[in-house]
Amino acid sequence: MTLSNTLFDYELSTKITFGVNSVYELPKKIKSLKGSKVLLVTDQGIKDSGILDNISDILNDSTLKYEVYTEVDREPDIDTINQIGQLIKKNNFDIVVGIGGGSALDAAKASAVMSNNEGDITDYAGLNKIPNPGLPTICIPTTAGTGSEVTIWTVISDKNNNKKIGVGGEYIAPSLAICDPKLTLSLPSSITASTGMDALTHALESFVNKATQPISEAMSRESMKLISKHLRNATHQKNHLESRSNMLLASTIAATAFNPTRLGLSHALCMPLGADFQVPHGVANAILLPKVMEYNMTGNLEKFKEIAEIFGENTQGLSLRESAKLAVTAVKQLSEDICIPSSLKEFGVTEQDAEYIAENSINNDNVLVNPRFPSIEDLKNIVKNSL
Repeated sequence: MTLSNTLFDYELSTKITFGVNSVYELPKKIKSLKGSKVLLVTDQGIKDSGILDNISDILNDSTLKYEVYTEVDREPDIDTINQIGQLIKKNNFDIVVGIGGGSALDAAKASAVMSNNEGDITDYAGLNKIPNPGLPTICIPTTAGTGSEVTIWTVISDKNNNKKIGVGGEYIAPSLAICDPKLTLSLPSSITASTGMDALTHALESFVNKATQPISEAMSRESMKLISKHLRNATHQKNHLESRSNMLLASTIAATAFNPTRLGLSHALCMPLGADFQVPHGVANAILLPKVMEYNMTGNLEKFKEIAEIFGENTQGLSLRESAKLAVTAVKQLSEDICIPSSLKEFGVTEQDAEYIAENSINNDNVLVNPRFPSIEDLKNIVKNSL
């Protein structure tokens, strides 16, 4: 990148508090945002894990009033956002705290912003279409993958039309992220693996796409370094706090990388795979990513060589193309080592579905910044090669 000819913007709207036991800062942080009546937004899994009880105990020791909403689904939909929004207005909450993975955090962000905007969340699909700021929002991630705690995006399911909707802009970004690695210790290995691969896809797609810029590139590099070093341990050694800490940091850094750049074909294809075939987001990315990399490689060979070297591959004496191919090898090996499903077939996707998935991905905004601009046929082949 030639900086003398480069103009770029970078903005991080969310303050980050990171560290073991940082969740105990929650009451102080709520008060710093002028909050006094809190709505906790989460899901049943967080309740069952005991994490919600822990956070409730922390708030019980303060003077803050709070209530809990635990009905967020794996794919939060429009009705859920409307339901939470009505709850906010009825009970005059003045701050929203999201606790959980991407679904709970996205639901918290969407409902908070809808507290001061008309209609429903689908009216604001796209970027920077929300007219008014919502309530202050604190996001507390319990997975290391989505990065929703710092992103300007929320993804909501439109179940009536079998699609997912992205809503983005500065008003979606949380006011504060509290990232406590201890909260990720209860994650099963399969979720650790899939969310870790989601974080890797965020970092990698931002790194190679056409909208990349120096600040995002630096963050993507650091995120990929951390993931290549720590994801295996985090997956296979449940209580390895150092690896868990580094994976949560990698996830948050990756999200700050793609905030201004968007992503690429893996994430574009994930939208219909999640909405119509219920393929978990991180798993879909992990399966698609090597095939997307193979397709994208010629669009940025130098970057793919650098990825290979980040993953410890020896490129000495190899051609640029041969070096770039080692990036694909390294990502495939990582997925295999952490026991990611190897094929979309395991989720009922067939060759006959490839055209539908391609047609419902081609207009995704992530396609526009991908290193190569694909045809419908290209996307179909990526899906078929992932079966």
